[in-house]
Amino acid sequence: MTTSIASGSANLQLPEAGCWQPSLFSRVISKNFSQNLSWSRGVCKNLQIKSYRHPIGRTRITSQTIIASSIRDNSTKYFDFAVIGSGVAGLRYALEVAKHGTVAVITKAEPHESNTNYAQGGVSAVLCPTDSVENHVQDTIVAGAYLCDEETVRVVCTEGPERIRELIAMGASFDHGEDGNLHLAREGGHSHHRIVHAADMTGREIERALLKAIESDPNISVFKHHFAIDLLTSQDGSEMVCHGVDTINTKTLKVLRFISKVTLLASGGAGHIYPSTTNPPVATGDGIAMAHRAQAVISNMEFVQFHPTALADVGLPIKPLKARENAFLITEAVRGDGGLLYNLDMERFMPMYDERAELAPRDVVARSIDDQLKKRNEKHVLLDISHKGRDKILSHFPNIAAECLKYGLDITRDPIPVVPAAHYMCGGVRAGLQGETNVRGLYVAGEVACTGLHGANRLASNSLLEALVFARRAVRPSIDHMKGSGHIDHTVSRWWDPPVVPMQLGSTVLDKIIRRTKEVRKELKLIMWEYVGIVRSTTRLMTAEKRIGELELEWEAYLFQQGWEPTMVGLEACEMRNLFCCAKLVVSSALTRHESRGLHYTVDFPHVDEQSRLPTIIGPCSTMNRTWSSRQLHNQHIC
Repeated sequence: MTTSIASGSANLQLPEAGCWQPSLFSRVISKNFSQNLSWSRGVCKNLQIKSYRHPIGRTRITSQTIIASSIRDNSTKYFDFAVIGSGVAGLRYALEVAKHGTVAVITKAEPHESNTNYAQGGVSAVLCPTDSVENHVQDTIVAGAYLCDEETVRVVCTEGPERIRELIAMGASFDHGEDGNLHLAREGGHSHHRIVHAADMTGREIERALLKAIESDPNISVFKHHFAIDLLTSQDGSEMVCHGVDTINTKTLKVLRFISKVTLLASGGAGHIYPSTTNPPVATGDGIAMAHRAQAVISNMEFVQFHPTALADVGLPIKPLKARENAFLITEAVRGDGGLLYNLDMERFMPMYDERAELAPRDVVARSIDDQLKKRNEKHVLLDISHKGRDKILSHFPNIAAECLKYGLDITRDPIPVVPAAHYMCGGVRAGLQGETNVRGLYVAGEVACTGLHGANRLASNSLLEALVFARRAVRPSIDHMKGSGHIDHTVSRWWDPPVVPMQLGSTVLDKIIRRTKEVRKELKLIMWEYVGIVRSTTRLMTAEKRIGELELEWEAYLFQQGWEPTMVGLEACEMRNLFCCAKLVVSSALTRHESRGLHYTVDFPHVDEQSRLPTIIGPCSTMNRTWSSRQLHNQHIC
């Protein structure tokens, strides 16, 4: 159900809401919400949940203690902490909690394959004497269209500098100026130079330093190529409890169950609900979808950030031989360093849209480019940095220069063809100030989380900062929860039916299912781009809602006609169900917001409405979801 909650307030507002139904999304107000729920007070104790799962009552897990990587059988592993995701949030958290117990880092592909690795610009932090935390706070709130939670913003901006110093102490190498101090760049929406960076490959450098530390920690086990299927949950009175996660090894096709006292979701965003995204292929919204199915509260999903400047392959002198899996990002720092935007007639257009011109926040720049493309019926615009010195360009943006040069473009002489692409989910699993969720034992950090920091639009380079701050903030409550959980009964794994790899269907049938799933995936992406893009309308959103619901039902019917069963799992099918889930969350949230704020712009409500300055909340459904895509794959069998 979709509701709105006052930012920074303990008063819960209940406008329209919705639970997922077999096709369309009805909006029914839930009576299960408490009237006292705020960002700063967290979400664990203030949300009453009526679950469709079989209750455990007040059962407590009581038996022997977890021992390092204790394995009772070939299909279950036991850890104190399970971390889903290997970006900056997951790795930073793992390194801290590993001082107190055993840790499983579960990652979908190779450990380095995360949004962190593709982050070019840098990390924002107040490290210059002429800057201040108050300046950073105000820049964040303004960029977030005043929907940010102010307490969260102050916490992040205050603790950010120390998180940077910790990275440096761990061996992360950032650029320094001629004076020997850190070189601080400036990006759109920032009033000061405060972006710590490693050329235009900052995320890669942070990931390198963290992975190196992870490799030498004996308490941390990394499980690569393990796709997280569903969280393992039970009901304890009015609370949902997380006990771990089911995964499938995408190389061996073996299902592996992780039982853990604490689970951290750090699985990134859902950029691949759109056809063009800067996110790597792994960003299919798995964490958000799993959390939603596990009855976690979801927030602000209508705010999808489109990066204004992804490389437009159609404008390159030499076209790539095949389509990219993810768009190549041209960092915000190019505009921050003086880059100018032009249409194809070499007319500079940003001053016509905003007095901040190229340094306006991303939502403004993306809408301006979108308007230019539609008015002029063109496929891309141009971003020019060539008026800067060649040596400066190559030293600040070596990765971008090298990528463009592959296709015959010299950015020291020629403008770069760019176009907006889906980039970042400002919404996600609702988290309190310690990264806690309303599901006991489940914490979130990074892009999968909605902490209240970004509001309606993320300020450039605040994402890595948020991940670092909340990864550290989740450590203490996680340790306390782990220590207070007592012993674990190793029969707990028997509470849930295991997922099944559908080998018995045969390769011919499985190939048909994979082919159809890929076709459906393309159809979903096109629907999202056409009807739920940078500029929206109620009619188009309702069309998207209807078409997505019909497409989902058609796809599921095809699966089951081929012999698929509810407990079956496969990478392509599970990713597809997660993409459907996230797309529906975005559409439902967008339909609920009757104003234009930040990244959500609708022609039917083109102005900001101060009475609507509330986060959008999607709570747990109180009735059983009947579609395969919308429910947990396993059923509990608990006496």
